[in-house]
Amino acid sequence: MNPTNNLKELTLRGIILGALITIVFTASNVYLGLKVGLTFSSAIPAAMISMGVLRLFQGPNILENNIVQTQASAAGTLSAIIFVLPGLLMMGYWTGFHFWQTFFIAAAGGMLGVMFTIPLRRVMVVNSDLPYPEGVAAAEILNVGYTDTKGGKDTAAKDGLKDIAVGSFWSALVAFCTAGLKILGEGWSKFFVIGGSVFQIPMGFSLALLGAGYLIGIVAGLAMLFGIVLTWGILVPYFTAHEALPVADELGKFAVGIWKSKVRLIGAGVIALAAVWTLITLFKPMVEGIKMSFAAARGSQKNGAQLPETDRDLSGKTILGVVLGTVVLLAATFSSFVAQAPMALRSAWLLVLLVTVLTVLIGFLVAAACGYMAGLVGSSSSPISGIGIIAVIVSSLSLLMMGRATGLLDTPEGTQFATALALFSTSAVVAVAAISNDNLQDLKTGFLVGASPRKQQIALLIGCVIGALVIAPVLDVLYQVYGFTDAMPRAGMEAKNALSAPQAGLMTTIATGIFSNNIQWTYFVSGLGLGAALVLVDALLKRRGGKMRLPVLAVGLAIYLPPAVNMPLVIGSIIAWFAQRTLKARAAARGENLPDLEKRSERRGVLISSGLIVGESLIGVIVAIIILASVLRGGSDSPLALGIEFLKPWADVLGLVVFVLTSVWFYFKLTKVRDKS
Repeated sequence: MNPTNNLKELTLRGIILGALITIVFTASNVYLGLKVGLTFSSAIPAAMISMGVLRLFQGPNILENNIVQTQASAAGTLSAIIFVLPGLLMMGYWTGFHFWQTFFIAAAGGMLGVMFTIPLRRVMVVNSDLPYPEGVAAAEILNVGYTDTKGGKDTAAKDGLKDIAVGSFWSALVAFCTAGLKILGEGWSKFFVIGGSVFQIPMGFSLALLGAGYLIGIVAGLAMLFGIVLTWGILVPYFTAHEALPVADELGKFAVGIWKSKVRLIGAGVIALAAVWTLITLFKPMVEGIKMSFAAARGSQKNGAQLPETDRDLSGKTILGVVLGTVVLLAATFSSFVAQAPMALRSAWLLVLLVTVLTVLIGFLVAAACGYMAGLVGSSSSPISGIGIIAVIVSSLSLLMMGRATGLLDTPEGTQFATALALFSTSAVVAVAAISNDNLQDLKTGFLVGASPRKQQIALLIGCVIGALVIAPVLDVLYQVYGFTDAMPRAGMEAKNALSAPQAGLMTTIATGIFSNNIQWTYFVSGLGLGAALVLVDALLKRRGGKMRLPVLAVGLAIYLPPAVNMPLVIGSIIAWFAQRTLKARAAARGENLPDLEKRSERRGVLISSGLIVGESLIGVIVAIIILASVLRGGSDSPLALGIEFLKPWADVLGLVVFVLTSVWFYFKLTKVRDKS
């Protein structure tokens, strides 16, 4: 009998607490995403915060805590819609964010993402060996937090809480010194020229990514290292060799510009191929998952026995009803957007039908791929913007053909509208993709702690609605305060303070390039070819047997994501591998039980990694709120910075020293375990 069967799960206080955490995390993720182009997974910090708050009330339990983090993480993840929507202002179509249109497109996309991944739960969560790093980490936190430690009876639980606490405290302190006080550097890179080509040695100092690197493992880590070498050791040098090199001080800006305009499109092509290949390889198990879900919806197994609560999804009727209602909501939202188009009513309805069908079909297809991506590398590192690139290309090409047939593109106004509609519909696909990432990650946590999938799915739907309510006003406030690159709300504003919104800028460039017929397809198609070659290599490695593989998605990620994000992931995976080697040598020399050593080391590694992720994420939230409050009062966007002049030249060196020392400490903690078998 499952010991969690009689625990309260979906409670009113849990929903209210989840809503409050949702507001904070969504606002923070929107700001950070617009500022640096990255968002963080809010599941783990939500689990930690809700654990502390619920303990103030009577009778908290692990399942109630899990529901709170499920709801809050959905809303925080939904903020990925900012990777597209600011493009409407950058291209001059919107002058501010329309609250209801933004709300409905985010909520509808998020709810579709929940529904589309429900049939995948068994095949990709229950019956899969995908690591789901954040989902597993959240489960470890909940399990340790609710293990009975009274009277010192459970030493393992106390040690586990200590590992989480130490990792969280240290990561939070380092993050505060980095993002708040500005006395530690966030990363370091060295650009140099060999034979007329520009090379880069990149490094990032994020402790959260170091922990995530441990969780993804050595296979994905080495694949990402291969992608980094391919990007900054071959592709960027090749393209820079055919350009006139700038002065030494401009080398970094020049090389990064080449990466953004050319190499990143190759990475997007690799990711697109990996997504398509994932869909092909998962087609059969997806069908099986759908069949099993409908069997679960009927509430019975083959022998007629009632499914246990821990294996019940939302009913088939509920899923169908929510999907149909959401499709109608999407169509109504698109109708509101298309109402401004300079075209006949019949053509307008055809446009609404086209973008609605495209959104639903593309969303359904990417749901499985995104769930797999999240399972492989975690929600924080999953390339949602890469999926957005695929969606904006498909949407733009479809609207281009219809626009030419209906005469919509005969005027500059019609062309601008078609471009805007491509971006607007893509934002819904991005919402589907983001929630698909988060849903399966949360369901993995629930599976490990004995939760009800059905109740988690309800919490995810609630989180989508609450998060969507927050996104529009936060976006508008940030736009009015900072402005975006190439989109300033008022004359005389400082361009240097504008939020870059890098993904939205890239999506806008692609969409406008397609409609103006000046996009460089060569790089994206080259990425497809490279991805196909990598799939072949991975297949050959698989046939040889052994652990050596080359995950195509991980390579594409390393090409597409900033190198400062990739390197800590690689280093974390290498630390995990070295620790395993050390334990094997120790077991052989001392005659200790290797499986027991590895199990204890892995548990400690997951807990410390979770702490590293939690600490940096929480400080990211807190610092973002402080900055936002400062800006809204007309203050600085670095209100906590100490401004110590003599430390500024040494910030990167200090950041590197702290990162190296933390890595060494992490390694020794992994190997300092005892055989208690």
